[in-house]
Amino acid sequence: MKVIALDYGSARTGVAVSDPTGTVARPLCVVERAGSDAGLGRIGELVTEHEAERVIVGLPLTLGGEHGEQARETEQFVSRLRETLAVPVETFDERFTTDLAEQTSGTAHATDAVAAAHLLSSYLTWSSSASR
Repeated sequence: MKVIALDYGSARTGVAVSDPTGTVARPLCVVERAGSDAGLGRIGELVTEHEAERVIVGLPLTLGGEHGEQARETEQFVSRLRETLAVPVETFDERFTTDLAEQTSGTAHATDAVAAAHLLSSYLTWSSSASR
C-alpha cells in the first residue's frame, strides 16, 4: 500500500511518500501553509499524483504523551484534511522526528520533508509488525 506522510506545521508541512509496497519511505517536498485551501488542494494533488491509499499525519504529543496546543492544532488540520481527501487519514505519534531529521546529514531535502520520511518509516515499521 502506498502511503503519504505529513509532518504538519502551520507555515511549512513536510511530505514523504512510500514505495508501492509500503516498505521504504523517502522525502518528497514541502507544502507551504498546508492548512489553507491552496495547501489542502496541493496535498490532494500529491495524493492523486502518487496514487496514495492512505495519509499519515504526525501528531506532536508532549514528551509525556499528552495533547498540547500543537497537537490540537494538528487535529484541526487532520479534520479538514479528512473532509478534503477520499483516502483514510490517520495520526501517528511523531515525537523526535524533527530531531532525527536535523541529525540526518548529507540530504538535499528540507528538514520538514526528512522529518516526514522518519515519521513514515516509523509508521511503516509499526504497521508491518502490527499486521503479523
